[in-house]
Amino acid sequence: MRFLLIALALLAAPVQARTIVDSAGRKVEIPEQVNTVFAAGPPAGALVYIMKPEVLTGWPRALRPEEEAYIAEPFVGLPETGRITGRGGEANLERVLQVNPDLIIDFGSVRDTYIDLANRVQEQTGIPYLLIDGRFENTADALRIVGDALGVPDRGTALAADVEQTFARLDAMLADIPEEARPRVYLARGADGLETGMKGSINTEIIERAGGRNVADDGGATRGLVQSSMEQVIAANPDTIVTWDTNFYGRVFDDPLWQGIDAVRDGRVYLAPMAPFGWIDRPPALNRMIGLIWMAGLLYPETWEGDLREDTRAFYKQYYHVDLSDAELGRLLEWAQGKPPM
Repeated sequence: MRFLLIALALLAAPVQARTIVDSAGRKVEIPEQVNTVFAAGPPAGALVYIMKPEVLTGWPRALRPEEEAYIAEPFVGLPETGRITGRGGEANLERVLQVNPDLIIDFGSVRDTYIDLANRVQEQTGIPYLLIDGRFENTADALRIVGDALGVPDRGTALAADVEQTFARLDAMLADIPEEARPRVYLARGADGLETGMKGSINTEIIERAGGRNVADDGGATRGLVQSSMEQVIAANPDTIVTWDTNFYGRVFDDPLWQGIDAVRDGRVYLAPMAPFGWIDRPPALNRMIGLIWMAGLLYPETWEGDLREDTRAFYKQYYHVDLSDAELGRLLEWAQGKPPM
């Protein structure tokens, strides 16, 4: 009887909790030890995997075959959980409750819409929900918050320091390059290359951070992704185009509509690798740090100091928990040279 009473007392004991202040200023009570996390969307999935992969309950979008080699083996087979936020959010609350995680993390916008969503989901499920600012400039702070929340503060601090060091190297390089002397860059999304992101959007802020001038700029009147016209691209006449779409890249040099643009005529159209996550977008998350290094080298090949081969190998080990073979590394670098895996 004594042992039964002790057991019942333990079961009835309240779960130890602590308070985390998220990027929206919300005070969220989370368990002292977080063992499972539901990622609200692909950016959060990448962030949680990078920070502490063993707590990730599943991928918001299932991994594609060409991505699997670049994820640590124990986590390749995680189920697809769907997403709560973003385009095509298909994870309903029943699915979240079925998974029953200790914590939900969203990484991206902290506008009122997303604050309201976080509060509503938390109230309806009883599961604590952290909203983390996904802006590029907030990357280091995001790493520290999530590292603390997941019980790996040292890793959060180390990765934050690495991010800050990369940003500082860029700032030092760009200090002597006036705005008007910087490359004029266009991000081409989709098979026709006509979807892009306006200056300041989360999808294209990597361009400005790497020292490029985003030609999709209307003075801040419009933010986010937009559909541009061929006439607008011709008028903007970028000297550099970056894309992650293999269909667009495969035809742009032979398309008469694009051949008069400086970037195409001069061979300055670049294809970003997409494994396991995109180097410039898809998702716009921490994976952009290797893309930032790659893009800085593209825009300033004579000024940016670095060895892309060694930088890529080190990044994938430190952030993605994988030791790349020479073949795996070679495929990534060929991808970055316009030869994606078939």
